[in-house]
Amino acid sequence: MGLCLAAMLCCALWGSAFPFIKIGYSLFSINSADTASQILFAGIRFAAAGIMVIIFGSVLSSKPLVPKKENLPRVAILSLFQTILQYVFFYIGLANTTGTKSSVINSTSVFFAVIISCVLLRQERLTVQKAAGCVIGFAGTVIINVAGASVDGGFSLLGEGFILFSSLSYAVSTVLIKRFSQYENTVTLSGYQFALGGAVMILAGFIFGGRLSAVSLKGIALLVYLAFLSAAAYTLWGLLLRYNDVSRVAVFGFMTPVFGCVFSALFLGESLAENGIKTVAALVLVCIGIVMVNYKNNKRRQTI
Repeated sequence: MGLCLAAMLCCALWGSAFPFIKIGYSLFSINSADTASQILFAGIRFAAAGIMVIIFGSVLSSKPLVPKKENLPRVAILSLFQTILQYVFFYIGLANTTGTKSSVINSTSVFFAVIISCVLLRQERLTVQKAAGCVIGFAGTVIINVAGASVDGGFSLLGEGFILFSSLSYAVSTVLIKRFSQYENTVTLSGYQFALGGAVMILAGFIFGGRLSAVSLKGIALLVYLAFLSAAAYTLWGLLLRYNDVSRVAVFGFMTPVFGCVFSALFLGESLAENGIKTVAALVLVCIGIVMVNYKNNKRRQTI
């Protein structure tokens, strides 16, 4: 129950980011085609998230939160996949394809995480039950994202290809967190990888012409919230990964687009009424998938 509540909280926080990022673009006058400014915006968000995590962790431990010297390469590698590559690929890809296709493709990160953990690194067993649960959960994600829209079969490297690379980067980071947390405090890893990744994105965005031309108190407050949700969600997610199998945690990721759909209706005025049945069906499928992956019994389970 604790795993479920904590993972759901993370997904709810991530889901709320979808509408608030759009609102942030409006408040800071960032054009949808201005990738450099979007990366600069994201960099500031993640750098601030890193600072929040480091300060909060230092207060809780009553001492400065500093990674061990031998773990600095691990912080850099995690930052590369979890923040830099994931979000650079995501923002460029999103500018070259539709939001619907991006959401569906982005959900493949759950599959990537399970495959990498179970097949490549052998951190856990891949059972038929886990595989079926992932497929059912993904079906729910497809339903919630194609509701009222069509998904064409076109594919471009800078569009769908980059969204797929973003999903793969996130999946790699999910597995890396579990492995690296055996050598370094999870909170420390989270804080410093955010700070490093955010700094790199700020520099890249600024070099390529990104600017935040309109600054207001509302915009700053929203940016602080986005930084907070990243700091809280990723740190908590990292702790869950440290003490649980990757598949048991990763499958909850299918709930993020469901929460995103609900929060978009609440804060952006996007209607759910006309797609109410599909929304409920998506939620049911995602929940079934989560239960299947996390359900345990005493019988010997078939492996793939």
